[in-house]
Amino acid sequence: MDLMKMPADLADVSLNPNAQVVLRKRYLRKGLDGKPIETVKEMFWRVAAGIASMEKNYQQSPWTTEKLARAFYSMMTRYDFLPNSPTLMNAGTDLGQLAACFVLPVGDSMDEIFDAVKHAALIHKSGGGTGFSFSRLRPKDSRVGSTGGVASGPISFLKIFNTATEQVKQGGTRGGANMGILRVDHPDIMEFIRAKEREGDLNNFNLSVALTEKFMQAVENDEEYPLVAPHTKEIIEYLKAREVFDLLVRKAWESGDPGIIFIDRINRDNPNPDQGEIESTNPCGEQPLLPYEACNLGSINLARFVLQKDESLEVDWDRLREIVHLSVRFLDNVIDASEYPLQRITDTVHNNRKIGLGIMGWADLLYQLKLPYNSRRAIALAEKMMDFIQKESKSASKELARERGAFPSYATSIYQEQNLGPYRHSTTTTIAPTGTLSIIAGCSSGIEPLFALCFVRQVMDGEKLTEANSHFVQALHEAGCFTDKLMAEVVEKGSIQSMGYLPDELRAIYVTAMDIEPVWHLKMQAAFQKYTDNAVSKTVNLPNSATQEDIFKIYWMAYEEGCKGVTVYRDGCKSVQVLCTGDGKKEESTKEEERRPMDRPDIVYGFTQKVRTGLGDLYLTVNELDGRPFEVFTTIGRSGRSITAKAEAIGRLVSLALRSGVHVREIVKQLKGIGGEHPVFQKKGMLLSIPDAVSWVLENRYLQGASPRNLDKSLSKTECPECSTELVFQEGCFVCPSCGFTKCG
Repeated sequence: MDLMKMPADLADVSLNPNAQVVLRKRYLRKGLDGKPIETVKEMFWRVAAGIASMEKNYQQSPWTTEKLARAFYSMMTRYDFLPNSPTLMNAGTDLGQLAACFVLPVGDSMDEIFDAVKHAALIHKSGGGTGFSFSRLRPKDSRVGSTGGVASGPISFLKIFNTATEQVKQGGTRGGANMGILRVDHPDIMEFIRAKEREGDLNNFNLSVALTEKFMQAVENDEEYPLVAPHTKEIIEYLKAREVFDLLVRKAWESGDPGIIFIDRINRDNPNPDQGEIESTNPCGEQPLLPYEACNLGSINLARFVLQKDESLEVDWDRLREIVHLSVRFLDNVIDASEYPLQRITDTVHNNRKIGLGIMGWADLLYQLKLPYNSRRAIALAEKMMDFIQKESKSASKELARERGAFPSYATSIYQEQNLGPYRHSTTTTIAPTGTLSIIAGCSSGIEPLFALCFVRQVMDGEKLTEANSHFVQALHEAGCFTDKLMAEVVEKGSIQSMGYLPDELRAIYVTAMDIEPVWHLKMQAAFQKYTDNAVSKTVNLPNSATQEDIFKIYWMAYEEGCKGVTVYRDGCKSVQVLCTGDGKKEESTKEEERRPMDRPDIVYGFTQKVRTGLGDLYLTVNELDGRPFEVFTTIGRSGRSITAKAEAIGRLVSLALRSGVHVREIVKQLKGIGGEHPVFQKKGMLLSIPDAVSWVLENRYLQGASPRNLDKSLSKTECPECSTELVFQEGCFVCPSCGFTKCG
């Protein structure tokens, strides 16, 4: 049978409205005109058939390729399991790059640094995200032996990587995403911690500081610790550990950057220590990897594994076991099917065969089982759940090892040392972000609580559509509480905790991220980490009123509870942040210090347009940041100083407005139609004056139809740049609950 020819008897695919938008925009193959050339059903069969075709390489397989393809198709279209985005996008296509997570080394020489830039561009082009450690680079102002000059340090090269990413579109479907890591004992650590103080700087990077055990002990004992030059191993100076830790806390309180990872703990779980130390993770921090290593991920939708027994609901452990084993086989085949951008990556991946099976729909499962997220019973179930998935994934890996052989580096791995194997994979579990996948599956994201029980989705022509969690709506009906008025109130508040007229049990069960005390976020992350090979993607969401002391306690608890890293986000910590719940009304901060114009990055890009006016040719330069206008420069020829001064003043004031968060639509509204002494005709109408010409350029560039630049987001980047739905911060990144846009790829 020709596997790539879709059988006629395949079951149809059920899609929620948001999934239709996400799949059409991001996953379906498109023709030269940008329109889809496959249906959703064809997409899922393409993926299922492409991955199942690898089965022919193994004579001991109990599956025929056709039967396995049908099983994979059924598993995905029932939304029991979905692979990471590059697999959905590229499996069965000529591109064939199926992994999401990569780590590249950055060595201490120009050749090594720019090799990493080039290799990262190839990975981004193919749809992957990259992690880097800049800890090998010699510190700023140290001597360079080959030239006699001085080094510019890690931060300067970090900016080069960021700029390079800006220029690369990931396969046309995903934005470039990176993780930048520096060890806490690097001499440039203080500059690194402050690297994202100005909003907009390093906008293509998440940053994390790699904390060592010695550093944490020095914090605990209020001692100094050494900063060591990586190229000479010489101690440069000593810093007070607690002061550095306090600065990390303060920056996390101010903006959420940088995060922290516990690098020694990560390396204790490195299954291949003979191949070197793990230095970095992927962009969202859940996948530590060796240099030139990649990992393909997939997630099981736990909301699909609820079984009615007698008069209660419980987890369907038997069916979950079946899906875990089938998912591990799927991910193993992905390794064989994927075509990696570099031969060295191919060799490392095939040598270690890391996979990362995780989960989504955890909050939905708790809702169905009537368990509050912030409860001991939920924590106990989390440990039981991940222990089960871990054991079954290892069992499946052993079965595949008997059928196909152990991963090639098994003989030098910790599994051989501890007589645990043989296994097919050096790791099997990761709790990854599932922002777009959970939209497709119609479930909650990863192990996160819901951010809001309802949210407003922007649709065509400014129309707004309310989306509500189905389990919550069902519970309201069962309790006899459902009314349109109540739903309107939930939309406005995003939570039901202040609605004392609702039953206490309902309010206890249907909690959201901001209803939950930080300690419960941490306990949940630690419960899943206990039985996860790699790491756990999770955000500790904090109210705006949270203090730096609160964040200090969270960081310390993460260290004590065995987490491999932690991300915190205090609501409203970005200047002029738009609140992420409600009916779409922008409730912006009005504090004077938070309304100051955004600082200008060192490098911005834009365009210059020539416009004929009655006072001469106007050259209008518009520079952009993240696809929106950021500043305007006006130059006009053959006019006197007075006209030149007025043109410059208009440019400066427009720039000030843009940098202060004023929407381009409001600027156009103010400038459009201002009359002057010398109007002129243009191809599309009359230009009345210099301000009218400025408005004409801005309107045609940014406000014509549903531009892909869609500038309805504020400078705080909390509105989706593609559909204007308010973003939420979870799993280490801003994510759109409507169209699946994510800054982290």
